[in-house]
Amino acid sequence: MSKRKVMLVFGVRPEAIKMAPLVLALAQHDAMEPCVVVTAQHRALLDHVLHTFGIHPAHDLDVMQQQQTLEDISVRVLERLAPVMRAERPDIVLVHGDTLTTFLASYVAFLQCIRVGHVEAGLRTWDKHAPYPEEMNRQLTGVLADVHFAPTKWAQDNLLREQKDADSIFVTGNTITDVPALLAQRSAAHAIGAWCANRRVVLVTAHRRESHGDAHRRVFRAIRRLVERIPDVVVVYPVHPSPAVRDVAEEELSGHERIRLIDPLGLVEMYDMYRLAYLILTDSGGVQEEAPSFGVPVLVLRDTTERPEGVAAGTLRLVGTDEERVFSEAWTLLTDARAYRAMASVANPFGDGRASARIVEALEYTFGMRMQRPEPFVPGRKECGV
Repeated sequence: MSKRKVMLVFGVRPEAIKMAPLVLALAQHDAMEPCVVVTAQHRALLDHVLHTFGIHPAHDLDVMQQQQTLEDISVRVLERLAPVMRAERPDIVLVHGDTLTTFLASYVAFLQCIRVGHVEAGLRTWDKHAPYPEEMNRQLTGVLADVHFAPTKWAQDNLLREQKDADSIFVTGNTITDVPALLAQRSAAHAIGAWCANRRVVLVTAHRRESHGDAHRRVFRAIRRLVERIPDVVVVYPVHPSPAVRDVAEEELSGHERIRLIDPLGLVEMYDMYRLAYLILTDSGGVQEEAPSFGVPVLVLRDTTERPEGVAAGTLRLVGTDEERVFSEAWTLLTDARAYRAMASVANPFGDGRASARIVEALEYTFGMRMQRPEPFVPGRKECGV
């Protein structure tokens, strides 16, 4: 009996990190065969993740170009992905999250009458401009998807509210919680680690398109004020390569001896930074999910989040981009030990390290290989090991 072909399509670093555990799990399955297709919407950052996990794509669409627009990416993905799907004829196409690659791959699969499975389905802000364009990519993918792998019950409830078939929804936990175990025995010492020694590290990641310009400038000014007032605090900011981010960061943060603007970190290096971090300020969705596995409080530099489970649990706090709010919230966590412990001690609400296994079981159920639905992820049943 031939194996079921499962095509996994992704194009940027966060997608690759979250899909990697699933690729590896499918590669071990006796009755399913993964077929990895990368659009390379972001080239260098994606390649590093593929190398880290030893993943070799069957097809590389190589769509990235300098100064590309969202329209440019869309046209190239549609043109190059369609013939690949037509030739491979997978039994299902799996996409992840909320990128242009996610929506466009789902649309191409729909046009060819191929089933679509959406990993990390059901996250919503219900504001089509925040995050932009991710929120609409995610919602449109949800319309096209046949199978929905919701990371949490909250995400499942969103899908049910949108009239998705309950039998098509599986609560799996987030695959990002599978990654620490895969990287637990690895380390990539970075020179920044020695510089951070014996000081409290504030790790910053800020790149969201809707915050380019004045919003990022306000955040960076708050961060500089914190460093100037608290002598044992250092800031490490792996700066996104976009000039719209880098130029403002250099204007506002460069020149201080306890602030380091560095190039983006490799995956293993970034996980090492999580272990060093005392506090994280971020507008990244992925970091919101990763940090709880390391017991690090997160201030989210956005007004909305598609991950309210972390806010409800207490490991995340929405602070937006107002300078005084960012400064005040960070100041509290850096000066009030009780407030800090309240956030740092929260168990991970996003997963238990078995999301990929549940997705594989859900695929078995979808393909008729098993009769019983997999047990859903329930927070608190098991700690995610790091």
